[in-house]
Amino acid sequence: MTISQTRQGLGGLIYLALSFTLGAYFTFAAVQGDYGVFRRVEITAEAEALAVERDKLALELAEMSNLSRRLSDGYLDLDLLDQQARDILGYVRSDEIVIR
Repeated sequence: MTISQTRQGLGGLIYLALSFTLGAYFTFAAVQGDYGVFRRVEITAEAEALAVERDKLALELAEMSNLSRRLSDGYLDLDLLDQQARDILGYVRSDEIVIR
């Protein structure tokens, strides 16, 4: 064996090791990195949870909006007013019996 054949074999081995190392690094980054597959699954799950919370808050907002509209000056719901007066002020009718 001559020196040129040894260098040629060593160069190919270095090239192969470098290629394998780079391939392993990029594969790891594609799966585990900041923009990898696992991170994408986490983001999707978080987006679904936030969408559920958003829908729940939208329903709560609609309910509160309905109640405030029913107590407004333009639209007065007497049943709701009676319920609020009983709950907050403790009013009772004269024909009712209060049990504590």
